[in-house]
Amino acid sequence: MEGLVKGLLDVALGGNQRDDDGTDERSRSTSWAQASIDIRQIWSLFYEFFIASDENWCLSIRSCPGERNQNWGSDVSRRPQKVANERYEGGYSQSHPEEEQGNDGWETVGRKPARKQQVRKDNWDEFKRPASEQVYSNEVEHNSAMEPTHDELNDLGKACNKLWELDYNRLTPGKDYEIDCGEGKKSYQKQDMAEGSLFTWMSEDVLRNPTISRFCSLLDNYNPHEGSKEQVTSQEKQEQAAFIEEICRTAPIKYLHKYLCAKGIVSEDFQEFKRLLTSLWFDLYGRGGTSGSSSAFEHVFVGEIKNRGEQSVSGFHNWLQFYMEEAKGRVDYQGYIFPRRRGETPDSETQLLTLQFEWNGVLKSVSSSLIGVSPEFEIGLYTLCFYMGGEDNYVQLGPYHVNIKCYRLGNKLGSAFPIAES
Repeated sequence: MEGLVKGLLDVALGGNQRDDDGTDERSRSTSWAQASIDIRQIWSLFYEFFIASDENWCLSIRSCPGERNQNWGSDVSRRPQKVANERYEGGYSQSHPEEEQGNDGWETVGRKPARKQQVRKDNWDEFKRPASEQVYSNEVEHNSAMEPTHDELNDLGKACNKLWELDYNRLTPGKDYEIDCGEGKKSYQKQDMAEGSLFTWMSEDVLRNPTISRFCSLLDNYNPHEGSKEQVTSQEKQEQAAFIEEICRTAPIKYLHKYLCAKGIVSEDFQEFKRLLTSLWFDLYGRGGTSGSSSAFEHVFVGEIKNRGEQSVSGFHNWLQFYMEEAKGRVDYQGYIFPRRRGETPDSETQLLTLQFEWNGVLKSVSSSLIGVSPEFEIGLYTLCFYMGGEDNYVQLGPYHVNIKCYRLGNKLGSAFPIAES
C-alpha cells in the first residue's frame, strides 16, 4: 500500500525523478507545485485501483445513512436509480455532467450519481387529440371466456379470478421487467432495507402497449397534494376518453360489461357503459375539505399527499406510477413488509407485493400493489368489487389470496387496493 502510494506520487512528480541534496529550493517548490496540480490524477488512479474495482465496497458506501435527498422532484436520489426524462429523444441515455459533479468539478466520493435513462413516449402527445381522431388497437375477438358463467355470477371470487385469467396484457417477470425486493422489515421500522431501486429493468416495449401508454399519459394530470382543487383541461378530458375507449377493447372490460349487464347494473348499450366507467373513475369529488380536489383514478393510481398533521401518502397503489416516479427520482423504495405467512418471502417473480417507500420525501409506511398487471385488469377488478362487493372482498387472483379493500365516499369510489392474505 505504502509503496503504491509512493509510486503514484512518483508518477505525479514526473516518473522516477528524485529530489537530491543538490536540488535548490526553487526546484523543490516547483516539484511540489506540480504535485499539487496533479493531485486529481493521483486520486483518479487511487479510485480506479481501490474503489471502482470493488462494486460491493461502493455499494456499502452508498448505503450509508444520512444521505437522504428530500428535495421535491429531485432527479438525484441517494441510491442509484434508473431515471426517466419527461421527453424521449432518440432512444439513448444521455449523460448529465452537471448532475454528476459538484460545482468545483469534483465527483462526490462514495455516492454514485443517478443515471438518466430515456423513456419512450412515442405518440403520447397524440392522446391529447379528440378521442374520435385517435387510432386504437383492434378489439379483442369475442369468445366464450368473456361470458360470465353461472358460478361466476354467484361467486365474486370466481369472477375476479376470471379477470386475472383474461388479463392477456399482464407482464411476465424476468421477460418484461425485473424487480429487486431488497430486504424485509416491519411497517414501523425506519431503516431503509433496500440498497437500490425496486425496478431494476423494464423492456421499452412495455410502454408501447396501447393501454399502458394511455394510462401513463394520464399520470401527470393531477396535483398530488390532497385538498388542492383540480383543473381538468379539455385535452385531459380527451386523454380520459381515449383511455376508456382503449381499455373497452380488451377482454377484462368486455367481461366486466357482460357481468354488470347480467346483474342489471348497466344496460347492454356499450356507450352507456363507457360513460359509467368515465364517471366512476374520473368525476371529481371532495377530499381533504376541498370540493373538486380528488377522483377515484387520482387516489387509487396516482396517489395523494395528506398535509393535515404529519404528512403522509394515501392511495398510490399502482405499479406503473411507482415505476415512473421511481425513474424520475421521486420515489425512494425502502423494502418490502414481511408477509403474514412465514416462508413466503417475495422475490423477483412476485406479482403481489407489500412495500414501504417515500414519495417526494413523504413516507408511505405500508402499500400493496399488483406488479405487472394491466390497467384494464385493475380497472375491471376494482369496478367489479365496487358494484358487486363490500368493503372486504376475499378473493383469489391466480396464485394469490387477496382481500380487495373497497371504500366508498357516498356513491363514489373512495379507494380500492389489494391486501395479501395468509
